Amino acid sequence: MEYIHYPVYYNYIELNKVRVFYREAGRKNSPTLLLLHGFPSSSHQFRELIPLLAQHFHIIAPDFPGFGFTEVDSSLDYTYSFDSLSQTLIGFVDALHIDRYIMYVFDYGAPVGLRMVLGQPDRLQGLISQNGNAYIEGLGSAWDPIRLYWEQPTLQNRQNLKDSLLNLTATRWQYTHGVENIEQIAPETYFLDTALFQRAGNKEIQLDLFLDYVNNLKLYPQFQEYFRKYQPKSLIIWGKNDPFFIPDGAHAFKRDNPNAIVELLDSGHFALETHVAHIANAICDMFVE
Repeated sequence: MEYIHYPVYYNYIELNKVRVFYREAGRKNSPTLLLLHGFPSSSHQFRELIPLLAQHFHIIAPDFPGFGFTEVDSSLDYTYSFDSLSQTLIGFVDALHIDRYIMYVFDYGAPVGLRMVLGQPDRLQGLISQNGNAYIEGLGSAWDPIRLYWEQPTLQNRQNLKDSLLNLTATRWQYTHGVENIEQIAPETYFLDTALFQRAGNKEIQLDLFLDYVNNLKLYPQFQEYFRKYQPKSLIIWGKNDPFFIPDGAHAFKRDNPNAIVELLDSGHFALETHVAHIANAICDMFVE
């Protein structure tokens, strides 16, 4: 099959003093695939996936406020919570006049994207969850230090997280843990993520989101009710060695949506770094007619 190259465009759109950066590729009359990234990354994590899918989809991959190249005006009293990120993303898709989409969620992208779905249930045409959790049993032991912060939100516990998680060593570990051949992991991934969250004030943003993550757990029953009611076409494809979101969370999707396809890959948290072609093929097999 002849491969058609579709260029990737790097754009900004202004939304109430939030300048959202996003990557766009593919024909605008193709089905829209909305790619939602996780911590501590940005739309950069989709840099290899986008060209593989652009001939089949209109791809939109934004950076959340506090991540990547999205800019929040310093005069704006922006609350860094998952509710706020979701509201910004709703405004973002509305501004681009996108009223239907297949959604790819990873890590933080899951609670952001699934909040969007609760408010606009008919917009979702399909769901791809790559280590994007919606079940209590999906939370692995790597969450233990953050759980302690939820239970005891002291300045000392906040500082402990800042020291242990917001540095290059921890970021590199998130990319390489559970990966058979770490030579597959491009070093610019963890260096770029680290450089971006080390900008002035950004570590405090990340700590605020660590604390707010507990509110996502309170919404899990609503996410699950959505799956039961609407039965979206779903591909659940996870790196099985992820210490944050473990395989039990992937299998749990079938409890509420028996038609969901679940596949576990021999990879870690950032499975796209090792299995991008496989994931792209799985997406096409399910969503390309």
